[in-house]
Amino acid sequence: MNWIRTLGRYTLSGLQHLGRYGLFLYTTLIWTFSSPLKVGRVIEQMSFIGVKSTLIVMLTGAFTGMVLGLQGFYALSKFGGESMLGPTVALSLVRELGPVIAGLMITGRAGSALTSEIGIMRITEQIDALEVMALNPYRYLCICQARIFFMASTSL
Repeated sequence: MNWIRTLGRYTLSGLQHLGRYGLFLYTTLIWTFSSPLKVGRVIEQMSFIGVKSTLIVMLTGAFTGMVLGLQGFYALSKFGGESMLGPTVALSLVRELGPVIAGLMITGRAGSALTSEIGIMRITEQIDALEVMALNPYRYLCICQARIFFMASTSL
């Protein structure tokens, strides 16, 4: 009988967490599509997420292309098709692998940076200070990040 209580406790705890995540998503979406749009903050976030991520995307793409070329040469040399290595690597990187790797690198870099920034703001009680000053922390923290990620996900 004790295992039923334990199972019920874990189930209710999971549903409670899911409900909190749902409310957070709902609040974020409401504040994301409300006006006014802070253009300066959006441009700053676009620069941080897009422009400053180009180096890691280019490095990852270059090394992926090198590995793909090496493995492709090994496979194509068995059949005498070494001349098709360049177009094969170029097409596979541009069409298939490039957008996926770019998306993963941008999401990993920018997502971890934004998450750590919000975590540091929570530790240093800056979010509490926003609430004391009667500012909405959802509007301040989530609006620019959600809009940028929304624009980035629709462009991929």
